[in-house]
Amino acid sequence: MITTTFRNERFRNALNLIPQSVPPIWFMRQAGRYHSHYRKLKETYSFMDLCKQPELAAEVAIGPVKEFGFDVSILFSDLLFPLEALGMGLKYDPGPKLSFSLTSENDLKRLKTPEEAIEGLKFQKEAVIRTREVLPKDVSLIGFVGGPFTLMTYASIGKHDGNLSFIKTNQNFVDQLYSILVPLLKQNIELQLQGGAEVVMIFDTAAGMLDPYNFNRYVVEPISEFAKIYPKQIGYYAKNSTEEHIRRIHEIPYLAGFGVDHRFSISQTLKTFGGKGFIQGNFDQELLFADPNTLKHKIREYLLSIKDLDPKERKGWVAGLGHGVLQFTPETSIHLLIDETRKVFSE
Repeated sequence: MITTTFRNERFRNALNLIPQSVPPIWFMRQAGRYHSHYRKLKETYSFMDLCKQPELAAEVAIGPVKEFGFDVSILFSDLLFPLEALGMGLKYDPGPKLSFSLTSENDLKRLKTPEEAIEGLKFQKEAVIRTREVLPKDVSLIGFVGGPFTLMTYASIGKHDGNLSFIKTNQNFVDQLYSILVPLLKQNIELQLQGGAEVVMIFDTAAGMLDPYNFNRYVVEPISEFAKIYPKQIGYYAKNSTEEHIRRIHEIPYLAGFGVDHRFSISQTLKTFGGKGFIQGNFDQELLFADPNTLKHKIREYLLSIKDLDPKERKGWVAGLGHGVLQFTPETSIHLLIDETRKVFSE
């Protein structure tokens, strides 16, 4: 285990399940296209520059912390870089495009070994180091990697036609690809922790499409492996996950915590799955497009149901969105949600 200092008291309390009135706050995609700070940088630099040049990655990450006062900052990067490091090429035009797809077991021969590929991810460690240097001393920093199942869907034909039958019916292909992806992600996680990330989140945007058996095989097993190696330093989020998915994630030993999307009642989730690790979520990000009066009403409606819980019942809660901040989200809405959250729980 790589030890690091937790800078933000609220985030540290959430990780250690210490009851507190005001929760820590961080949003997925809190640094990105909606934010004027990011758009200004994009006038000069490409997305790849902003990710791969550590000083620029730090500058992107610190922008929303200065603007909105988040308790936690996030490494600015992209979850597809492990595929680029494996030799699949990657460009953004404007969305991500790989130079080739994996359509058979024979294609796996085109990939680099994990030992070769990790060299192409060392910029992330430097970006974590630089970001930690420039952040205020009371702001925590987390890293992230893509889940192996999500990376597999991007790399294979499953992502391109929305049909996962190839993945689900070609177990040899999956096993061989996982034998490359999982060791690489272990090393990727370690790089970020060495750089000073306090927790590394695993984002699995495609895992919500899995049935319970395949979710266990493709998600729970590798995440369990990561959590065992890096106890209480791995968090997990799967978009469109079911209650059964969450139940299985909750049962993983040594996991630091997990996030849920806005389809879950955060109050009920805290009651059902609380007391083991942090639980992040989960205001509906689409409501941030409402007019200010409607939005304030929706925020209060959401928060008051959580405030009804005893502080001991909501220990471990990390306030966030159901998913990430959407493009064109008004910055005033981000301010309102953060300000109201702190105000409601300070009253």
